[in-house]
Amino acid sequence: MATNRKLGRTTDIRKAMLKNLATDVIVYGKVETTEMRAKEVKSIVDSLISLAIKEKDNFEEVEVTIKKAKLDSKGNKVTELVKSKNGKEYLKVVKEEVKEKRQKDMPTRLNARRKMIRNLTKIKDSKGNNIDVPAKLFNELAPKYAGKNVGGYTRIIKAGPRKGDGAEVAILQLV
Repeated sequence: MATNRKLGRTTDIRKAMLKNLATDVIVYGKVETTEMRAKEVKSIVDSLISLAIKEKDNFEEVEVTIKKAKLDSKGNKVTELVKSKNGKEYLKVVKEEVKEKRQKDMPTRLNARRKMIRNLTKIKDSKGNNIDVPAKLFNELAPKYAGKNVGGYTRIIKAGPRKGDGAEVAILQLV
């Protein structure tokens, strides 16, 4: 007996659809879809949030030294004129060393991050910048739901039949 619904799709298409829906619920807070799809995605999102809650504080602060381009007041890279061995001149970007504090994941948190990435898709915001969905789970959603009992982080609200084909539509949202 199958443990999950097939939703009338082949395996690869179904997995991609569920990944996209789960990502949308986490990033935007809610998604409107059919009732059966919402029931499938609910279990995925709840398990990801509970994994984030379990591993949210499992990291250490590390100070790293980074060499990066020096920027002027307008945000452009600073360059200098340099001569090569054969006498030709070229522009070289001026580098500066900067010390930054970063979070270093412990092994179990790293494993949790990889599990999340396996169940989510990469997404970009309106400006074209990548959104770090696992970081959103760890930094925003996990502290929000930390005091809550296990599970029940999402809810399904039935919205009635769809106009075109009569499929039962539901709204899946974070509580």
